[in-house]
Amino acid sequence: VDKLGDMLKNGRRGSLSGNLTVKGKQGHIAYPHLAINPVHTFAPALLELTQEVWDEGNEYFPPTSFQISNINGGTSATNVIPGELNVKFNFRFSTESTEEGLKQRVHAILDKHGVQYDLQWSCSGQPFLTHAGKLTDVARAAIAETCGVETELSTTGGTSDGRFIKAIAKELIELGPSNATIHQINENVRLDDIPKLSAVYEGILARLLAEKAV
Repeated sequence: VDKLGDMLKNGRRGSLSGNLTVKGKQGHIAYPHLAINPVHTFAPALLELTQEVWDEGNEYFPPTSFQISNINGGTSATNVIPGELNVKFNFRFSTESTEEGLKQRVHAILDKHGVQYDLQWSCSGQPFLTHAGKLTDVARAAIAETCGVETELSTTGGTSDGRFIKAIAKELIELGPSNATIHQINENVRLDDIPKLSAVYEGILARLLAEKAV
């Protein structure tokens, strides 16, 4: 975050996205009884979705978050009721929730409010967690020796390639250079962090192999 080694990722939240099309019936605003406004029919469901407590998180993860990223409808005219509404949303979910469980709860809320809709789902990553233990202890010791900092365990941030590695790894931690310049122009890392990071990796391996030899 601020200095090499100050944060160690021992898990990541899952990412589940929905592309929702709410169906209505287009018509003239002067004759609302002849139309069905999808913005109006979706509004109560939207309120419930944003207020729902999906889980409480745990000692490693914050509560699961539901966020609307895009909402679009209408023809840009001021006197036309739109025929449909498109809503894109995302869950960043902890290990306290499951992909299928979240899907079922969303459908239940939409159905409860009588929303007519199509919903396409996309899950780009499942949550994973490595509990504090020998691996994290060894990593913290190697970081303290090389970088002179105390490491915080964290599951914050977006998804990572760890979601693929976790499928074949019993435990997984992530440690790299500072993320202060990520996802922006002139993304860079400090040159003097590279040998330190290499030394940390070597220190982790040396400690694990030494314990295994004993």
